[in-house]
Amino acid sequence: MTGQGRLAAWGIGLAALVALPFVYRDPYHLHILVLILIWSFAYTSWSMMGRFGLVSLGHGGFMGIGAYVTALLWNHLGLSPWIGIPISMAAAGALAMIVGYPCFRFRITGHYFVLVTLALSGIVLQVITATRDYTGGSLGYTPNRASGNKLLALQFDGKTTWYLIALAVWLFGIVVWHWVDRSMARYALEAISEDEDAAAAAGVDVTAEKLKITLLSALMTALAGAIYCQYQMFITPDTVSGIAVSLQMVFAAIVGGLFVSLGPTVGAIITILLAETLRIGFGTKAVGWDNLVYGVLLVIFIIFLPKGILGSLLDRLKPQRKVPRAHEQEAVQIARPGT
Repeated sequence: MTGQGRLAAWGIGLAALVALPFVYRDPYHLHILVLILIWSFAYTSWSMMGRFGLVSLGHGGFMGIGAYVTALLWNHLGLSPWIGIPISMAAAGALAMIVGYPCFRFRITGHYFVLVTLALSGIVLQVITATRDYTGGSLGYTPNRASGNKLLALQFDGKTTWYLIALAVWLFGIVVWHWVDRSMARYALEAISEDEDAAAAAGVDVTAEKLKITLLSALMTALAGAIYCQYQMFITPDTVSGIAVSLQMVFAAIVGGLFVSLGPTVGAIITILLAETLRIGFGTKAVGWDNLVYGVLLVIFIIFLPKGILGSLLDRLKPQRKVPRAHEQEAVQIARPGT
């Protein structure tokens, strides 16, 4: 597909998505679409690092910080989410720098980096649970309902409004993904993922490049947590933080397609629909089953579809280059002068 064709397809798709809530108003289905868009943005945020070999299991911590800091600032200090969300993003970014800098400076990579981020996610979960006097602990936490200006409190009753907000956030994530994909940072990070020593020898500041993509990913994930909190108006440590949330991000990004901008969105569709199917079909009997299914599917996809659903599909749709036969190659060689 040509560049103009891609732009036309994106334009038609976005127009259809914007028009959808005005044509189809079923509250339940709009609710599912809002969840898909918010989690798509969260998964896209994780893929910003994951596609370059920086496998983090700490993003559940960043999402939890985004959700809880925003709600706590609103409930205890009366700070509007319009102020609280940037503060929560800054807090998540600061934590990412505190953990990321020593890891990248002293070359803690691979399995060791995964373990460090795993510990980070677990620590954030434990802090939220332990400070139950402020966060509600494992019972959950509810932001106070606004009695005045709902726009100031970022609280809306209509599903259509939240759908459009979630759509804008999702589109922002796609734009950022493509911005990174077309920047020089992409080539630097790809070189780092292949061979850090060679990249450093070529003049790439390995630590700085890793820190920049980590900061960007953490900020976006915290934003996803804050938006999720404002939409649901109820959060628990297990739904927005912890190892399970981090693993869910890894699963969705890999299954959908880690190296394709819409891959995490495909992963979100699968995870949300799977969770809803188990909830409706089995109720409380199926608590925790989604994580079991995620694990099994993740192993299957890594073995048989390492590029994910969308990545593998796009590979199949690409026109195959014709490989010249042996006699054709000989004819070309003979036709060349001086050979």
